Amino acid sequence: MPTPPRSPARPQPRPQSRPQPPRSRRPPERSTVRPPVRRKKPRWAMRVVTTISVVVLASAGIGHAVVTSLGEGIARVDPFKDMKNRPAAGHGMNVLLVGTDGRDKITEEERRKYRLGGAPCHCTDTMMIVHIAADRDRATIVSLPRDSYAEVPAHTDQTTGAEHGSHPIKLNAAYAEGGPQLTVRTVENMTHVKVDHYLEVDFASFMQTVDVLGGVNICTAQPLKDSYTGLDLTAGTHTLNGGQALQYVRSRHVDGASDLGRMQRQQRFLAALIERATSSGVLLNPMKFRDVTRAVLGSVRADQGFGTDELLDLGRAMRNFSPSSSEFTTVPIGQMAYAVKGIGSTLKWDENKATALFQSLRDDKPLAAPHRAAPAKTVRVEVAPQQIQVQVENGTPTDGLGKRMDSALAATGFHTTGRPVNAQDRTTQHSVIVYDPRWDRSAKSLAAALPGSELREVKGRGPLLKVIAGSDFKQVTRVRVQDPYQAEARVVTGDQVVCP
Repeated sequence: MPTPPRSPARPQPRPQSRPQPPRSRRPPERSTVRPPVRRKKPRWAMRVVTTISVVVLASAGIGHAVVTSLGEGIARVDPFKDMKNRPAAGHGMNVLLVGTDGRDKITEEERRKYRLGGAPCHCTDTMMIVHIAADRDRATIVSLPRDSYAEVPAHTDQTTGAEHGSHPIKLNAAYAEGGPQLTVRTVENMTHVKVDHYLEVDFASFMQTVDVLGGVNICTAQPLKDSYTGLDLTAGTHTLNGGQALQYVRSRHVDGASDLGRMQRQQRFLAALIERATSSGVLLNPMKFRDVTRAVLGSVRADQGFGTDELLDLGRAMRNFSPSSSEFTTVPIGQMAYAVKGIGSTLKWDENKATALFQSLRDDKPLAAPHRAAPAKTVRVEVAPQQIQVQVENGTPTDGLGKRMDSALAATGFHTTGRPVNAQDRTTQHSVIVYDPRWDRSAKSLAAALPGSELREVKGRGPLLKVIAGSDFKQVTRVRVQDPYQAEARVVTGDQVVCP
C-alpha cells in the first residue's frame, strides 16, 4: 500500500532579536499521490473465492516477487479453449469454484481415519458459482447440487476420444466426461451466466489449508453423526482440523436433507473459514504465509487469466473484508428424486426460480432479503420440510384422503411424490410414519406436522419417508426449522452462519 503523504510541518515563530538573511526559494515538494485503483480488477470480495481455493492465502501483500512465484506455481488448465456461443457478459465477475474428489496425496492413515477409501470417481464433489459485485462490495455464492439434472452439450470424451452428442447427465459427471471445459460449458448452458474464471481444489488441498490455519470453528444446535464419513459431533462448538472439516462438508447422511443439507454445511463452513483467515492474522504473517503456500500449491488449479495482478489486487483489498458482505444460497429445487433412465435419481431445478436467481447474478443485484418472522402458530422442528421426501398412502376406506394429505403436506413445504396410493391395510385409525432410523430427525419433523402420528422404524428405507394416512387425519400443522443453518435453500449472509 502506498505511504500516505506527510503533513507539512507547522511553522515555528522566528526569534525577533536578529534579522535572518533571506533564504533561497525552493520549489514546493510534490506530495505522494496514491495510484488510481483499477476497477476492472477484483477487490475484497474476490477473496471469498480464493479463500476456498487457497490462492488468497498467498496474496497478503508480502511483495510482487513472492506473489509472482506463487502465480507461477499454480497448475493451469484451459477451461475456455475453443468455446463458442457463450452467454453475454453481465455486470461483475463470475468464478466457477470446483472441488474434486482427488485423493492421490492422501496418506493411508488419513484414508482410514477419515473414511476416504475407495476409488475416486474423478468427478466434482462440490460446485459453486461465486459472483463478485462490480463495485467489489459484495460476493454471492450459489451452490449447484452435484446430483442436478443436466444436459451436456456435444463434446469429445476426454478418456475414450469418442464423439458424444448432447445427452442427460448428473451435473457432477460432466467433469469425468470432459474435464473443466465440459463442466464450464454445461454450467453456462444451464445458468446462462458467463464464467470468467475457473478454480479447482482437491481433498488434500482442503485438509492442508484448514490445518495450516489452525482449524476452523463450527457450531451445531443438534448432534451430527454420519456412519459413512465418520462424522460424529455433539451439539455445541467444535474446532475442526483438516480431516474433520472434510468429514463435515462431505456428510450426506446426517438427516433426510441429503445433498441439500450437505451444501448448507459447506456454505456455513466457507463462512467460518473466511472468518478464521481474516481474524487469525495469517494473511499478514510471512511465516504463516510461507507454510500455507507450501501446503497447498500442489493441489490448486486455475485458468490462465487468474494471475499475479489479481492476487496483488486482492492483497491490497483484504483489510476491508467483512463476512456480512458475503451471501450464500442454493439453486432452488423443483423436484426431488427426478428419475432419469440410465442415470438414476436426480434433482430437477425449479425453472422459474432458478431463472430469476441467475438473472439477479447477471444484473449484479443482491439476493439477501430482510428477515421475516415465522407465523406465531408455526411449530419449530430440527429439519426443514423442504428437505424431507414423503410418499403418502391412504390407510382408510375414504376415497381422496391420501390426495388431501399429500396436497396439504406439499403446501406446507414437504417434498411429496405428488402420487398418493392406497395402502394394503385400509383400516388405519392413527396415521403412521414409516422411516429409516438414519433419518429419525426428519421423521420427528414430519410427526410434528402430523400430531398424533405413530413413528415406525424400518431399516434400509433410505431418505424417502412413508406416511399411512389414518382416519384421524384432519389437517397439517405448519412447521419451521429450528436451526437456521439447516433451513431450506434460502439466502443467508456470512455473519449469520458463523459461530457467535
